[in-house]
Amino acid sequence: MTSARSADRPVYLDHAATTPMVPAAVRAMTDIFTTVGNASSLHGSGRAARRRIEEARESIAADLGARPSEVIFTSGGTESDNLAVKGIFWARRDADPDRARILASSVEHHAVLDAVEWLEKHEGAQVTWLPVDELGRVSPQALRDELAVHADETALVTIMWANNEVGTIMPITELAAVAAEFGVPMHSDAVQAVTHIPVDFAASGLSALSIAAHKVGGPQGVGALLLGRQVPCVPLLHGGGHERDLRSGTPDTAGVVGMAAALRDTTADLDSRATELTVLRDRLIERVGETVPDAVLNGPVGSARLPGNAHFTFPGCEGDSLLMLLDAAGIECSTGSACTAGVARPSHVLTAMGVDSATARGSLRFSFGHTSTVADVDAVIAALPQVVERARAAGLAGVGARGGDR
Repeated sequence: MTSARSADRPVYLDHAATTPMVPAAVRAMTDIFTTVGNASSLHGSGRAARRRIEEARESIAADLGARPSEVIFTSGGTESDNLAVKGIFWARRDADPDRARILASSVEHHAVLDAVEWLEKHEGAQVTWLPVDELGRVSPQALRDELAVHADETALVTIMWANNEVGTIMPITELAAVAAEFGVPMHSDAVQAVTHIPVDFAASGLSALSIAAHKVGGPQGVGALLLGRQVPCVPLLHGGGHERDLRSGTPDTAGVVGMAAALRDTTADLDSRATELTVLRDRLIERVGETVPDAVLNGPVGSARLPGNAHFTFPGCEGDSLLMLLDAAGIECSTGSACTAGVARPSHVLTAMGVDSATARGSLRFSFGHTSTVADVDAVIAALPQVVERARAAGLAGVGARGGDR
């Protein structure tokens, strides 16, 4: 099997995991690296660092339809999700002990899912997992039905803006309107959304929203939580009282400046980039259907799906085998399954959508970004049929070997 890997780079189709930094972010951070200053210090260097941080805060707020005071800098999407889910839950429950319920979608990223489960196990939270349809969408009516019964005991609703595995875009504005009608704050993990579609915090009606810099062409290790000024929240970290007393710790000046630069670069050209990514995505979907006819596209089609996402199930294959065979061919993507203690588990997203566990394990996600090209798509199509054939043969051999052991 020939390799699509060039001398300088592989075919990288895992932008939903992390995307290469954009030049604007690199330039902005390089400038900061040559300076010194703690933004909490009162001397000139400290004031200069503070000025750069506040300029970044204003830029991010403008790009996401928020007020600067609503931008809380964090170490990334995971911390933002944990601060929103745990912090709002604690604040609401402390104000009213009867408010101990969380409504969460069944397809959340593990940063939300595990935070909710932790609150259930350690803090006595009552959890309602909102179902999704076969395309991975939460219905506003399903949320309304739950709140009609449980609004008085609900501390928080959390539903992601766009799914990280299958690319489903949720009807966030409608869902947030339902939550607001019942007086319940709603948080959304928008880590995947901000790269591809317009996100306006004020217009959405959300109470809180999470982003991560490295998904928009910024650095890893920095993110933000957009949090309404009137939304109560208990901090996770205690110390110097930074970030509205909600997130103590010396801010990463270079990181937040890089995030602001990357977000500005992304949002300034959002429509044309989305069009380009949609062309690549649809080309891949069409060609996979032609070359591997029994492959199944998971999630919606068209504008209901993130422009850069294509997620397939290949019957009779194990996702890990597909992944490693493609990697050997110079193509990098991801599998929807998680591995814990060496045991592969099917994607909770796919099983929530009604896909059986055995089938769900044979899935791959290809995700496009600002460095993706038509040649990347063609490289995948050139390698994929042989990769699927070899993965199926390995799967059948494994089944035979296990059968012989009985």
